[in-house]
Amino acid sequence: MRLRRLALLLLLPVSAEAACAGRDLRLDMAPETRAELDAAVGQTVFPEGNHWIARKGGTVLHLIGTLHLNDPRMGPIVERLAPTLSQADAFYFEITQSDMAEFEKNLAADFSPVLITSGPSLIDLMDEADWARISTALAARGVPGWMAAKMQPWFLSMMLGMPPCMLQMPDADHGMDARLSELALSRGIRQHSLERIEDLIAIFQSHSLEDQVQSLVRMTGALQAGDDQMATMANSYIEEKHAEILQLAKILGREASGLPPEVFASEWAEFEDQLLVQRNANWMEKILSIRGQTAVIAVGAGHLAGDHGLLMQLQNAGYNLTREPF
Repeated sequence: MRLRRLALLLLLPVSAEAACAGRDLRLDMAPETRAELDAAVGQTVFPEGNHWIARKGGTVLHLIGTLHLNDPRMGPIVERLAPTLSQADAFYFEITQSDMAEFEKNLAADFSPVLITSGPSLIDLMDEADWARISTALAARGVPGWMAAKMQPWFLSMMLGMPPCMLQMPDADHGMDARLSELALSRGIRQHSLERIEDLIAIFQSHSLEDQVQSLVRMTGALQAGDDQMATMANSYIEEKHAEILQLAKILGREASGLPPEVFASEWAEFEDQLLVQRNANWMEKILSIRGQTAVIAVGAGHLAGDHGLLMQLQNAGYNLTREPF
């Protein structure tokens, strides 16, 4: 399993292909769940739109909310965006395709960044029932127990976020980011990473291994994605409802986790802090340094909305925002 299919799933592990047939869960949603979802989205700033322009002085930023995994409906979208985005001076991605390829090359020679290299294994750090539950879920995704036992909890969390069928798709990682990278390459436009993979891993490992293991145990049910969740979230993305994606993932995760509401809320807050809040803050330092040019900022759609989202932070920094066609 190439790391790209995992590392590019850092906000929302969502995609839909014929190989992963699923039914949109919104079609059968209970009225109370629909009401809860609508209320949560209604309280979120900038809840919709996958293409926004932020302008300040001579700086023009095209913010494109992306889906990291492949969906055939992306092809026409990129064709529509190409004439406009091709005018940019530079493209900024979470991590560029070239930086990811270099990391994968190094990883093939040294897998230690995603392994527990000393001390007890995961089998030793959780009880037998929890390990059986987690190892069974990972085995369905092609990861044998002996291998999973020595993997970092954050790495396993991302693997659990992909339905087994998706791991068999050779082009699963040809999502919006990859397609926009190809566009920039074909036009000879510079590409930059907003973060280093090493810094990203450091965020995941900011807590002790024991704490990470306990979080993995508590959230195993919430982390696992099935075909229906994938189809639902992919459809929401195409509809440009990026706040709905995150809020729906939260509701579904809470229901699947079996945790007391207050425990799940604490775990989810930590998830958002690591994957959204901290990273957005780090990215903004680089984004605000872009001046006097036109740039494309292509990041997971979940990074756009909310009080800590890139759109609100740009507005607070004095940028004028307009939603554009997608």
